[in-house]
Amino acid sequence: MTDARALIEQFLETLERRDWQAWSELLDPEVVYELPQSRERIRGRETYLRFNQEYPGDWHLRPRLVIADAGDGVAWFDWEVDGEAAGEGIAFFGVVGGAIVRVTDYWPEPYDPPAGREHLVERW
Repeated sequence: MTDARALIEQFLETLERRDWQAWSELLDPEVVYELPQSRERIRGRETYLRFNQEYPGDWHLRPRLVIADAGDGVAWFDWEVDGEAAGEGIAFFGVVGGAIVRVTDYWPEPYDPPAGREHLVERW
C-alpha cells in the first residue's frame, strides 16, 4: 500500500478493532512513536505493539478527519476510555515505502504518564 491516506485510515481501523497482526504489518520495523505531552518515545514495531496491547482500560478512537499526501498525513480523532468521552487528539504520520515510520500523538494537555509503562518508553 502506497497511498498514505489509505494507510493511515487502515492504521486507525485495525487499531480500533485490536487486529494486532494487521495493525503491526502497517508499521516499519523501526517505527518511532512519540507523545510530546508526556515526553515519551517508543522505538520499534514490537515495543509499539506491546504499548497498545498493555494500554489500560477499554479505549476507542473515532476518526473525524484524515488528510495526507504521498508521504505525510494527519488524523484528527475523538477518543474514549471505559465508555466515557475523554477528548480529542491529533496524530501526525510519516510514511515511507508503504509503511508508517513515524507517529506523533498530540493530546489536549501535558500530563504525567501513568505508571507501568516505563519498560516500553524513553523519557525526554
